[in-house]
Amino acid sequence: MTSIPPSAEKAERRERRGRRGAGGITLRDVAKLAGVAPITASRALNTPDAVSAEVLRKVREAVERTGYVPNMLAGGLASSKSRLVAAVVPTIAGPVFQETVQSLTEALAEQGYQLMLGQSGYQNSREDALLETIIGRRPDGVVLTGIMRSAEGRRRLLASGIPVVETWDLTPTPIDMLVGFSHEKIGAAVAEFLKGKGRRRVGSIHGNDERAVRRHRAFSDTARKLGICTEEQEAAPRAVVTAPTTLGSGRTALRELLERHPDTDAVFCSSDVLALGVLTEAQASGIKVPQQLAVIGFGDFTYARDLHPALTTVRIDGTGIGRKAAQFIIERANGRTVDEPVHDIGFSIIERDSA
Repeated sequence: MTSIPPSAEKAERRERRGRRGAGGITLRDVAKLAGVAPITASRALNTPDAVSAEVLRKVREAVERTGYVPNMLAGGLASSKSRLVAAVVPTIAGPVFQETVQSLTEALAEQGYQLMLGQSGYQNSREDALLETIIGRRPDGVVLTGIMRSAEGRRRLLASGIPVVETWDLTPTPIDMLVGFSHEKIGAAVAEFLKGKGRRRVGSIHGNDERAVRRHRAFSDTARKLGICTEEQEAAPRAVVTAPTTLGSGRTALRELLERHPDTDAVFCSSDVLALGVLTEAQASGIKVPQQLAVIGFGDFTYARDLHPALTTVRIDGTGIGRKAAQFIIERANGRTVDEPVHDIGFSIIERDSA
């Protein structure tokens, strides 16, 4: 058992009383309890190979007894590394980004980094405010969902010098690095798929977020070119719902779409959640899927294959996005150059019974 000097006993008693704020346990308290100098305790925590096994044991014992947590901000100022990466997602309410966040968290943790998650909503003003707070904490990297379209946000990120990875989208002019795919190509591919399945009157149900709108526009433009809209229509019929989308909004949107365009024989939904609502409403209304109405979702959520009928959907490799983004951040945080900073991860249409 380590002998505890009187001054260290006082430190341990203070810890037991549950001191808060500026009166919390410090590295100096840990050093006293371990019977070493503060600089030695710091070496034991930050570069354990630089101290003897006995010193390391004493310091770790003191840390365990006091519950001391190193001041990562102070350490970051000294080493220029925070070991923290910030990720910004529009919402945590739906599962669409969960796969990416999970793989990003795991890949960063493997290299000793922790993930801080921020929810921006679907408004640029909220994203700008969140980014200002994040940049002020100087993380080792920032991962964004989508392309930074705010001029102010882009300026701040460029000025910060922090490695940035934009995800879930594609652009020839990223802020720094990018892992994503083309929403326009998805919209066009879905229209071509439905044309190949013999559909003649297609429509879409999508959220009002910018990426879903772009998928619809490409879907609609391609449908017009392929002749699977009526000639008098300037665009494919659609119903727009508020993002984040829900099962209920999918049900309501299908009713509205069919009231205006009862001859619609296929629907492209901007999320699997919306598609689930469409399937539910179709069943309640006696509409046969896919005989009368083909349904395609977006996301390939875990339940898509287990629905009845199983859902045809667009699959995005969210795990691949998260892992590649983590790799980019770690490479840059360690001072290495990323040779190909823009990575198109692509997409695939998973054909199942609903289409």
